[in-house]
Amino acid sequence: MSAQDTNFHLVGFLFTDLARHPVRVLLFLSLLVSAGAVILAAHHNRQASIALERLMQKKDLLDVEWRNLILEQSALTEHNRIENLVSKQLGMRRPDANEEVVVRIK
Repeated sequence: MSAQDTNFHLVGFLFTDLARHPVRVLLFLSLLVSAGAVILAAHHNRQASIALERLMQKKDLLDVEWRNLILEQSALTEHNRIENLVSKQLGMRRPDANEEVVVRIK
């Protein structure tokens, strides 16, 4: 008996055995499909976790920047600062009591 005869008989034996047990073949194929689905789900879960982590870091950076902008806004809108700028740059001053004019509306 040669090696080719043995291979042919082995392949024939495998096909006949698979034909005799179709339920086992279907179970094996469903097992492979299920394993592939688990691998894909785990991969997508990892990718989503990585994306979430990046977004959380970006949110933290934007939150810090927002706090700095709020501090800067409060510093720029202080009454004393605005009064000094108005008096120095525009030459404005508070009117005296005799310069005030009261307008009455009927």
